[in-house]
Amino acid sequence: MSQIHLVCQGAICKCQFGTAPDTLKVKTQNKRFINDWEAKSKLMATHKDIGQTFEKNTFGSCAKMNNSSCKPVITKWEDYYEKITLKDNNGKPLLEDSKATCSVAGSACIQIINNGQVCEITKQNIKNANPEIIKIINPVMNLNIDGVGILQIPNI
Repeated sequence: MSQIHLVCQGAICKCQFGTAPDTLKVKTQNKRFINDWEAKSKLMATHKDIGQTFEKNTFGSCAKMNNSSCKPVITKWEDYYEKITLKDNNGKPLLEDSKATCSVAGSACIQIINNGQVCEITKQNIKNANPEIIKIINPVMNLNIDGVGILQIPNI
């Protein structure tokens, strides 16, 4: 992997002892958003997001508990980004290669399999786009002056 990305709410995590993934939920701060044009849902995850910090709060059946239902409690994160500290919670941002320790397993058994970020194209992206390049990439799309893309079927 050439780049390591920051992690945000909505990241998908899995435990090496579980049978199903779960979605990370940021509960330690509510001001710092990443990869979210309208700043509504993609809160930055930090190493302070410990405890019960998943949407379903289960990774399915747990091999460490004789295949009983998993109820993860994160005790710590490791391999987070050390060079930034959020003022809101004194947290260091999680990276997609960060790992979490569960109180049941006692080891860093939870990994991030999707960082939660998604590619969004906004009106500003369209306004900044070069119409000539867009025409080469996608010949059926025409950009009008206010930046809204119009799909046009060429005459055949």
